[in-house]
This record gives sequence, structure tokens and C-alpha cells, in this order.
Amino acid sequence: MKIEQLSLKNFKAFQDVEFKDIPQLCVLVGANGSGKSTFFAVFAFLKVALMSNVQVAVSKLGGSRGFSEVRSREQTESIEIELKFRENPGGPLITYFISIGEERGRAFVEREVLKYRRGSKGRPWHFLDFSRGKGTAVTNEMDDVTDESQLIREEQSLKSADILAVKGLAQFQRFPAVMALGDLIENWHISDVHINRTRAEPEAGYAEHLSREGENLALVAEFLHKEHPDIFKTILVRLAERVPGIEKVDAKVTEEGKVLLRFEDEAFQDPFLSKYVSDGTMKMFAYLVLLYDPSPHPLLCVEEPENQLYPTLLYELAEEFRDYARRGGQVFVSTHSPDFLNAVRMEEVFWLSKKEGYTQVCRAQDDEQIRVYMKDGDKMGYLWKQGFFDGVNP
Repeated sequence: MKIEQLSLKNFKAFQDVEFKDIPQLCVLVGANGSGKSTFFAVFAFLKVALMSNVQVAVSKLGGSRGFSEVRSREQTESIEIELKFRENPGGPLITYFISIGEERGRAFVEREVLKYRRGSKGRPWHFLDFSRGKGTAVTNEMDDVTDESQLIREEQSLKSADILAVKGLAQFQRFPAVMALGDLIENWHISDVHINRTRAEPEAGYAEHLSREGENLALVAEFLHKEHPDIFKTILVRLAERVPGIEKVDAKVTEEGKVLLRFEDEAFQDPFLSKYVSDGTMKMFAYLVLLYDPSPHPLLCVEEPENQLYPTLLYELAEEFRDYARRGGQVFVSTHSPDFLNAVRMEEVFWLSKKEGYTQVCRAQDDEQIRVYMKDGDKMGYLWKQGFFDGVNP
């Protein structure tokens, strides 16, 4: 599954923006406060709204100020989010749109639409169309329908106007488009690995996926070592290629029930604990565990992966992100590193800047001057440092 376009209106710093032709690996560049974290917050907002309702999502994101903090400053119109995505390459372009308003201090779903076009021509078919908790949903199998007149629509009412209609339909296999959207939103993941957290010694337990800050790294390593030894071996091979001397990594459970990560260096007989391993080694190991997940996240967002890593490793890390995306998980990365930017392609880069208090979005490939320099063999990071990203200083 791949998001191809994201449009936002009145969502915090994004008063009216469009991210078009989004690639499998998308890199966001911008100064502090330009909106990179807000971009990731869109998916967090959708996840909370899907798992609970839009009022809870607004309260969680907006804090004590609620709706007024989530809606763009000095704006009075509704918040709008529109996703355009495909379930698989060559499949129909599916559009999901929600408009969120406020009434008597509570957020509600003003409009919610899921639509897609079966062929290359004609109007999109509305699969789901709700407003203020009431609307219609198609109930017959879409694969058996060749004409819009064959669609069977049923009137439905939700328990409350702040509930998303896709919440219920996402549980049924006969609604594949809704299932795909629900899977994307429910299983998206943000990674902001903190080195000190990866050295934690958690209580013995079970974990399949690396957590946001990486504090369960030892548990996930133990899981991979036991349940997916081939994948764990691949991780060790990749780690050894990037960190000379590392021969083996394992997880040991102590008598006190703590799980310890142990690293073996080929130059020494005895292993040493993770707290004695360099920051760069821990960061690279954590990212390899994240990126070789046997069940990759459909959408992975990574914040500033360059921290604690030697600049030459960023080229290989960028390729690891790209490989993850090729296996089916779309990746968004925010960065402040010209070295990381040198490792990515022009079509993978968007930069964010502020104008009159709101975020503006630019694609690197849409800038004629950047295209010319890149064609002549220049690199993105160097162009950024030289000031070619208008409104963004490195």
C-alpha cells in the first residue's frame, strides 16, 4: 500500500498544503518549527480517531486548548484531511476525506467520504459517504460490480457524530479498501530511537516490534533470535559490515528476570554488555532490528536518524530505508543532516518552510535550478548547505 497524496487544511501549521506524488521513501527537510513533526502528527491523529473518536484525538493532540490548538491559528473553517492511496501497484486510486468541525466545545465528523474509480475514466464511486453520524455505505462485493448502478447502498447511523464510519467497516474482509486504510492507520509507527533507552534492561517478557524510543530492544532481539534466526543472522551480518569487530549479539535473561544485550568482539574472548557499546553501534543495531521486522509496518515515520551515527553510515542507512520501502512499508524520514540528504534521491525530498506563520511545501524535483545541478552530478545535501532550498537554512 502506498500513499500518493496528502492534502491538509487548517491542521495546525498546515493551513492549506498538498504533498503530491509521494514516493515510497519520502524525506522531509526543514528548520525547527517548520512542521516536520506536525506532518507525523497527522497519522497519530488519525490513529487515535480510528481507535476511539475525533473528540479524543483532538483532546490528545490539542491538550487543554483542544480544537483551537489543532485548528490553524486565526482560522474558522473545519479541519480537512484527504489521503489518496493505492492498495497495490496498478490498483485504483482510493480517496479518503474527512472534515472535522466543532460544535458546543466538541469535535464532530462534518463529512467523511471514501471513494475510488474502478476504471481509468468516469467519476469515482462513493463507497462510503457520511455526515454528522449518518450516511450510506456500499454493502455488496465491489469485485462483482461493473457499473455504479449495481452498487447496493444502505443507510446507516453511528452511535455518535464524533465516530469515524470506517472504524466499523474496517473489520470486515468484504470491504478491502476500508480494511487497507484501517490497517495503514492502525499499524503506522513512529521511530525516535534514544540511545540511553536502548541500553535499558527490561523485565523478561515478549515484544515483536521495536518501540518508539527503543527501550524494548533487548526483548525484540531475543524474539528475533528465537523465532526468526535467519533474519537475526542477516541483522548481524549487516551490523558487522558497518561496525568492524562485532561478531555476535545475544540476549541473556538474568536470575533477577532482566534481559541483557551482550555483544561479542572478535578480538576478545568474553562478551560485553550493551552499556559498554558505542552510541553508534547501538543506534545502528536498533535501526537494523526496526528495519528487518518480519512484519513491517505499512507506514514507518523516522525522526532524525542521523543522531549518533558516523556520517559515512548514513548512505547505507538510507539504502536500508529504501529496501524497507521496497518490501511494502512506506517510509517518511525527517532530517537535519546534509550528509543524510546526500544519500537520497531528488524525487524523494520535500522541504518545509514558514510563510506568514503557515507551512509551505516544496518538492525538490519541482525546482528547476536544483534539477539542473543534480543532473550535473551535484548532491542534495550540498545544495541545501549552499542555500538552494528557499526558506530553509541547514
